[in-house]
Amino acid sequence: MSNYDEEYKDIINLPRHISTKHPKMSLELRSAQFAPFSALVGYDEQIKETSKIIRKRKEINDELKAILDEKLQIIQKKIETKPQITVTYFVPELNKDGGNYIEYTGNVKKIDNLKQKIIFEDGTEILVDDIIEII
Repeated sequence: MSNYDEEYKDIINLPRHISTKHPKMSLELRSAQFAPFSALVGYDEQIKETSKIIRKRKEINDELKAILDEKLQIIQKKIETKPQITVTYFVPELNKDGGNYIEYTGNVKKIDNLKQKIIFEDGTEILVDDIIEII
């Protein structure tokens, strides 16, 4: 026997105490004691926000505008078939200068020339001025 066993031999084999005053705690409540603790509430979100990659909006030259207009006219001619297209467009960041480019694929429901936007079947609306590529 080790010294440790010798020191505690009088209590080592005693049964575990079960309280008669307090009900047994559920496993769910017991596990909550070991849940991660965040002393700085909102810090993780702030880190994610700070680490976002923000891009500047690209300037569209006249040549690219002409190509996009031509593609929009082709889509408009086929609008009854609800053609599926993929657009890459700019989404500005609310709290910072700049934003990100997002690619979206969907079936075109309508091209609203008055509001200058493409409306897709699922309700997504994208401003024509934000688009840099149509496939």
